[in-house]
Amino acid sequence: MDSPNSPDFAFTSSTKHNNNNIFRSHSTKESPFSNFLNSPSHLSCPTLSRSLQNSPISSPHHHYFPTKISDSDHPKTTYHCASSVLRNDGQIMSIALSSSSSGLLYTGSDSNLVRVWKLPEFTECGQLRTKASKIVAIEVSNDTVYAAYGDGKIRMWTMIWDTNHKVLKHVRSATIPKTLGYVRSYIAGKDKTMKHKRVITSIAINTAEDILYTASLDKTVKLWQISDMKCIETIKAHNEPINDIIVSDDGVLYTASDDASVRVWRRNFCSHDQPHSLTVTLHAKFSPVKALTLANDGGILYGGCTDGYIHYWLKGWFVGQLQYGGSIQGHTHAVLCLASVGKYVVSGSADSTSRVWSREQDGQQHVCLAVLVGHRGPIKCVTAFLGGCNLVDDDNEEDSCNVCTGSLDGVLKLWRVTHTKNVHDHNSNNTMCLSQPENKYFDFYKGFQRPL
Repeated sequence: MDSPNSPDFAFTSSTKHNNNNIFRSHSTKESPFSNFLNSPSHLSCPTLSRSLQNSPISSPHHHYFPTKISDSDHPKTTYHCASSVLRNDGQIMSIALSSSSSGLLYTGSDSNLVRVWKLPEFTECGQLRTKASKIVAIEVSNDTVYAAYGDGKIRMWTMIWDTNHKVLKHVRSATIPKTLGYVRSYIAGKDKTMKHKRVITSIAINTAEDILYTASLDKTVKLWQISDMKCIETIKAHNEPINDIIVSDDGVLYTASDDASVRVWRRNFCSHDQPHSLTVTLHAKFSPVKALTLANDGGILYGGCTDGYIHYWLKGWFVGQLQYGGSIQGHTHAVLCLASVGKYVVSGSADSTSRVWSREQDGQQHVCLAVLVGHRGPIKCVTAFLGGCNLVDDDNEEDSCNVCTGSLDGVLKLWRVTHTKNVHDHNSNNTMCLSQPENKYFDFYKGFQRPL
């Protein structure tokens, strides 16, 4: 809970947006991006552009008002900002949702605090404090919180239930790499067991193998055995800095880099000299890849790029086999973060907006359900979970998706997106922003202006 002397403050407000018929656009081509206020004509669909222009600004001194997206007799999608929280922590750098039933959300910033939030109330219920600052990445697995800091180290906390006080506590359990081991390896000149030479950008966990993966701007990926906190492998993965990594349930490692590619790695259990080998390199149309996410079943890989496109690949029959599926167009600036839950894909961008996409037709098409406008800076991290107020799926005519966004403006927001099922969908003339492998573009709305 917050300290009584803390200068932090929070504010909450809400509204609803009725989103019915949104304009349809198709794109797989790329085009250079210029200034945000003078975006290229093919980068957005007119109706969505109007929604961006008319959407309210989120701040302590602004109120939310309904913004109409389209005029249909059958409303399909509504969304609103359920809560906005501002802390004096600087930029929000990382966010992670607990995989257990505890309903906890963890956020990292420029400060030395990992803040813990209780969902669905979205109230702060704890802090993880260290001497180091700048939490660049957070992961939660098996009741353990992993946080990567600006000093190149990963701190670990274990969640323990206090039966006496009936509260959930976080106990500091370990630091990777261990200080003593790092000094010994430095003296011995063994780079394999040393920490990264530059800042860590992403972490991932293979729970089946008890392995922690860390990626860095030093162009390498390191593998750490969680049981003894030792580095077991260093992969020279790319020729440019690595921005994001993700590990699938079958142990396949995906790495995204500024060299405009995503590389797929398989683990060789029979080879001790080269535990991981490169399976395939996926090219992202000459645009640096900043973010990765996998569909829940692992069948689709998404890559967010600096040109505003989200490229996706469909998984084949064999492990590591991927086929290019197309690109999703909508953002006007770089896509900095991605999240996937259920049939939804959520993207956060440097254009200060977040978009919620619905995956249709086995991943062949993606419909833009909502454009979440309210941040005053680039959205650096995002996570999402299904269900309504009880964090479970709604067993009715609605599909609910809750989105948490963290921005470089220092604001953390919780959004609720509700998609109403309609039995007449297949007969209606829906005109939603759609991804398809076709080369069609539509003019950008002339009156678009950036929110102040």
